[in-house]
Amino acid sequence: MPRYKLTVEYDGRGLVGWQRQAKGLSVQEILETAVERFCGKRLTVHGAGRTDAGVHALAQVAHVDMPREKSSDVIRSALNQHVKPNAVAVLAVERVAETFDSRRSARGRIYRYRLLNRRPPPALERGRVWHVGPALDVGAMQAASRLLLGKHDFTTFRDTLCQAKSPVKTLDALDVTRAGDEIWIEVRARSFLHHQVRNMVGTLKLVGAGKWEPADVQRALAARDRRAGGPTAPADGLYLVAVIYPETD
Repeated sequence: MPRYKLTVEYDGRGLVGWQRQAKGLSVQEILETAVERFCGKRLTVHGAGRTDAGVHALAQVAHVDMPREKSSDVIRSALNQHVKPNAVAVLAVERVAETFDSRRSARGRIYRYRLLNRRPPPALERGRVWHVGPALDVGAMQAASRLLLGKHDFTTFRDTLCQAKSPVKTLDALDVTRAGDEIWIEVRARSFLHHQVRNMVGTLKLVGAGKWEPADVQRALAARDRRAGGPTAPADGLYLVAVIYPETD
């Protein structure tokens, strides 16, 4: 069976996340339903990462084995027709080797968190950003973010229900920048713990608000205790920006 790589964009609002759940609609279910309608067979669509409920994606990657070979354009058009009316779009379809695995072949993932830092609330971006009214100090947030770079035990920033075997992860990049009224926190690693990015963002927001100093972030990291960290930022502002593979790194 020919294997195809799918690059997918979606708005996570109203969805239970990537993975199929007993209750609620997931991105995986939407795509698998579209595939079934296209080829008449129930197939599994495997994703590169399990984004949580409410989290968005600019370029999630998945793979699926089709019963017969079709052109990439035909598959993309058909799937985009069948995912309607959901806010999911297949951006690209590519025939790949049978050894390609969207999750296991990945060498990195990039997430971006969007903070809308202005007094007026969002009108057009509601549900797509975390609105924080008081001004935040981006320089202080960036200084604190550098303390999280590299290989660490991130127990302080993992959800208490996280099922990962080890809390040790390596952050390859963590940048805080301002783009007009928005603050972007962009992070890259091979993989992440459950809620790790949102917990780091919630902690960096405390620094930006002047409630914490960068040194407090270092102490929280060293504590290896979720209770020592900041709050979990809402899912609204989190986006899976890209999944990195050896051939595209």
